[in-house]
Amino acid sequence: MEEKAWVISINMGYGHQRTAYALADLAIGKKIINANNYEGIPEKDRVIWEGSRSFYEFVSRSKRIPFIGNFLFSLYDKTQKIFEFYPKRDLSRANFVEKNTYNLFINGWGRHLIKKLWPKAGEKAKPIISTFFTPAFMAEYFRYPGEIYCVVCDADISRSWAPLIPGKSRIKYFAPNERVVERLRLYGVRKENIFLTGYPLPVKCIGSDDMKLLKYDVANRLANLDPKRVYRKQYVSLVKNKLGETPNNGDHVLTLMFAVGGAGAQKEIGVKLLQQFKEKIGAREMKIILVAGTNRKIKEYFEQEIRALKMEKFRNLEIIFADNFSDYFDSFNEAISKADVLWTKPSELSFYSALGLPIIIAPTIGSQEDFNKEWLLMHGFGAEQRDTTCIEEWIFDWLKAGHLAEMAMEGFVEGRQLGVFNIDKIISQ
Repeated sequence: MEEKAWVISINMGYGHQRTAYALADLAIGKKIINANNYEGIPEKDRVIWEGSRSFYEFVSRSKRIPFIGNFLFSLYDKTQKIFEFYPKRDLSRANFVEKNTYNLFINGWGRHLIKKLWPKAGEKAKPIISTFFTPAFMAEYFRYPGEIYCVVCDADISRSWAPLIPGKSRIKYFAPNERVVERLRLYGVRKENIFLTGYPLPVKCIGSDDMKLLKYDVANRLANLDPKRVYRKQYVSLVKNKLGETPNNGDHVLTLMFAVGGAGAQKEIGVKLLQQFKEKIGAREMKIILVAGTNRKIKEYFEQEIRALKMEKFRNLEIIFADNFSDYFDSFNEAISKADVLWTKPSELSFYSALGLPIIIAPTIGSQEDFNKEWLLMHGFGAEQRDTTCIEEWIFDWLKAGHLAEMAMEGFVEGRQLGVFNIDKIISQ
């Protein structure tokens, strides 16, 4: 893909970074600009961003502290609250948080970043694609002369995603699903400024826009998820139409990936997987992938538990970790193509269900994830985790009954895989 736009993100958690990384081939210099940590950022701007990041991580970690943790998180969550969709009503009025953000612009927050992207004399301004709303607001406020796009990376969104005066804004949105389109309209964003593109999934997992590579992977995944051919016998026409013939056996052993959130929440679930599937992993009948991301402490925690279980030499056990986002996402995208089940809290990874991956939904953290979970369940792309003291029992019951295969096909058939290609077409117009 041609380098066409300034792609901007923030390195606060994985969601916005993962979304931006999928668009890296469109980025000028193939580089993602982190609005909160770019070369030459003024110290006063950095302090504002850092305060926001530190507070978010503190609140996320504090949720595990009895009583006071839940209280602190609930206060924070109210600032990100997504209101019930029905009854439909005008939700365009800005809240206190948004007004405060724009007050920071008045004092110059973000001006330096936007001026760095300004075109030289005689050049046409490149589009800005931001995977977080604040840099998009900055670009508009400081009158960036090119197109301004904002990529939404959740299944539903709070009022924070819409600008101060939505009806007068020129910011354009790339929406991952219909609900986000409808939600943006309730927030007052003009219809012509909303594009239903689908979430930008990694091109490496899809191949080209004909999706031949992805179809091959889904066919092999289905063989692992439907060992008794229960689902494929019942829906033979659908499977053949979408995937062609599926093999009797997959090109890899049954593989379950568990992804820990950026703040390290729920890492204990990964250890329970190791404990309960130790025999199958040792016999190479199954593979477990533990995703530590860029969190070295989580990686060391997993390594410590693996040593305690005497599983250091098990070949069908992998930890995905890297010191930087780029290497982490590369490793993750390569591994996810050969994973059969993704177990994670419902973050932006909810959209990976479109890769034909059934999602086992870990407990949510915050209002945003509650809505992502609702979206997954409503469409049949995933199921809530059951009792973690008997994981093997319910997972293999789901396999025998074809339930996981059904979730995989629901995600593949109903999901949108071509977000990157659609975004490329729009910014090229």
